[in-house]
Amino acid sequence: MLRLTSLIAVLATAASAQAGLHYSGERVAELPSQWRGFLIDHRQLRLASVEKPGNLPPSPLRDEYRRAAKKLEVLAAMRALTAEEAADVGALCVRLGQPEKAIEVLRPAARQFPDHFRIAANLGTAWQLAGDLEQAAVQLEEAVRLAPERWREAEKLHLKLVRLRQKEGRKAKPTNVDDLFGVRFVGESGKPEANALAASEFKKLPENVTALVQQLALWLPADGRLLWQAGELANAFGDVRTAAAILDGCVTEFTLPQTEVRERRLLYRAAAEDQAKKPDHERHRGTLKFRSVRPLIKTLDESTLPAINDDGPTPLGWPVLGATVLGAKTLFPKYLEKLDGQPVVLLGYMQPIGRETRARSFLLLEFPVGCWFCETPEPTGLVSVDLKPGGDVELRRGLVKLTGTFVINRTNPESFLYRLIDARLSEPE
Repeated sequence: MLRLTSLIAVLATAASAQAGLHYSGERVAELPSQWRGFLIDHRQLRLASVEKPGNLPPSPLRDEYRRAAKKLEVLAAMRALTAEEAADVGALCVRLGQPEKAIEVLRPAARQFPDHFRIAANLGTAWQLAGDLEQAAVQLEEAVRLAPERWREAEKLHLKLVRLRQKEGRKAKPTNVDDLFGVRFVGESGKPEANALAASEFKKLPENVTALVQQLALWLPADGRLLWQAGELANAFGDVRTAAAILDGCVTEFTLPQTEVRERRLLYRAAAEDQAKKPDHERHRGTLKFRSVRPLIKTLDESTLPAINDDGPTPLGWPVLGATVLGAKTLFPKYLEKLDGQPVVLLGYMQPIGRETRARSFLLLEFPVGCWFCETPEPTGLVSVDLKPGGDVELRRGLVKLTGTFVINRTNPESFLYRLIDARLSEPE
């Protein structure tokens, strides 16, 4: 493996499991995942349910889900679906933002297969997202009864969440995160301190609390209050910078109206800014022990990739780069091997190599980072870019489009895996 990984944390192995809505086409690594990776995949899952995400980039997961749903739709026209297939249809409908359609499929399937765990769990989630918490609770009780041991604790927590929301009522205006663990993260005064959770409260949290909350948030990626709870857990484990970033998202993307989340966001941001002025970045990471880099394990279906263009640049997606397997010998996807030395088009975010604001060489990332020391991407999540001679540009924060010659690094352990040379910068369509 390239020695560059001594600077960048890499996930070497990951245990597979079914993800989120128990869709067989998804696999999840062991949780908790690193916060950066979790937030990237959490956003992708949320955007997958939105047909037109506005000014946000579309989720590549949505196309995957739509293709899978279409295959099952064709199959259903030919014969009756099995229990596993019906569970998948329901999960895909929920992922695509169609809980009512999921219910139409899963209700008769639950009658036909009354002891099928995935059907029961997916139907409970569909009822919840459709707004019927009473039906959701009934169905999730069945899911808890039927759950395999590895899923039982998370299913119990999901049921508890639904029951808490039932007690609040439709017209309630909750002021705090859900009381899933008997811990009040937000102080009674409404002006909490920006520090880790008190030791007496911290002891109330189960050992796997972050893994459970991340799992719940992956099941329900559009639930802003669950994301808020994830932010409070980041702070509880001493990572105030991540807590500030998560609460920023709760306010700006989820527009949570609670006064407490906005106050806490300001406190965390102030504390994070104080930390940024100090040279020792390592201690900003917190004490949480992560078990994976990102929760969603990517599998590459090369048949869905665009044909390599002989007459011009080929669109290159980040999932292809991410499919590279790092190890004693780095294994590149065959599709990527064919693109070596060929012109490609790649979208991403610019990251300076030094402190310059204008440069000819820089890094291109799949997603932007706030602090390079705290949020360094994995090696497959960045590309070294060299523009054409005389092509110095002003580095910017937004999404950019780059066209250039793609080069794979197979021999230099001190350099990056991928390069884009003789590149030119343009605006994305």
